[in-house]
Amino acid sequence: MRRRAWLVTSLVAALATALAAQPPGASAVPDFVAIPAGPAVIGASTATDAQAFDNERWSAAQAEGTLELPLFYLDRHEVTVAAFGAFVNATGWNVDRRALEAPATHPVAFVSWPDALAYCRWLGTTLKTAAGVPSEIAHRLREGWRVTLPTEAQWEKAARGGDRRIYPWGDTPRRDRANYESAAPVPVGRFACPECAYGLADMAGNVWEWTRSPYQPYPYDESDDRSGLEADALWVMRGGAFNDPARLVRSAGRGAAEPGARRAFIGFRVALVAPRQGPQSAGR
Repeated sequence: MRRRAWLVTSLVAALATALAAQPPGASAVPDFVAIPAGPAVIGASTATDAQAFDNERWSAAQAEGTLELPLFYLDRHEVTVAAFGAFVNATGWNVDRRALEAPATHPVAFVSWPDALAYCRWLGTTLKTAAGVPSEIAHRLREGWRVTLPTEAQWEKAARGGDRRIYPWGDTPRRDRANYESAAPVPVGRFACPECAYGLADMAGNVWEWTRSPYQPYPYDESDDRSGLEADALWVMRGGAFNDPARLVRSAGRGAAEPGARRAFIGFRVALVAPRQGPQSAGR
């Protein structure tokens, strides 16, 4: 019991240190944004978007599908180097050293899918006792809600809102709304997006973001995310990266990578989901 108490104290201290060291927009305590329950339009085809890829089409019969998703929360920002560093310092998790070499307020990269899930588990535990957690989020955590990665359907709803917009801000690519076709990532939240449905930052560009969905053909079925997790699967990434063209930062775009991939253009953001959506669906 004494060792457990010491560990919890260490986790809270590490989180508090990271929070104090960061400017607004890069907090180690996620700025969770509520994504309301309701319909989500998923998928695209060249009939609705001339740039759509074949793997975005919902089915042979229809270009798009509509899902009913329950309430969930998504961090306004991608996880930063400083926030991920707090996790590494607290747990000793073995990471690629390059993950911690970028500036503190940049999105963390060179993280694998297991790295991202380990961070989520640590953060969920830490937030339960950390100071400065908004009362609504603290209440959800007490109810058993989990910090995890979003499913790809959750991610796409958060990016598109309730309509069929091609990019998070609308139907036209805009270099003043996202970091793409560039040489490197930039600090999280640098690009304001007043037109974005839920006020989320960097849903297009900067770094690709891991989801907890295995890559497989549409139509999407969340129950498939709970099976076959031990298989040698590819895992869906969303959003595109700093070095991608406009076509790859569209909200319906689907990327995938093997779980052990650690790349300069892959990062993640965290979600908070109801108990019935995990823990198995949260990725082991």
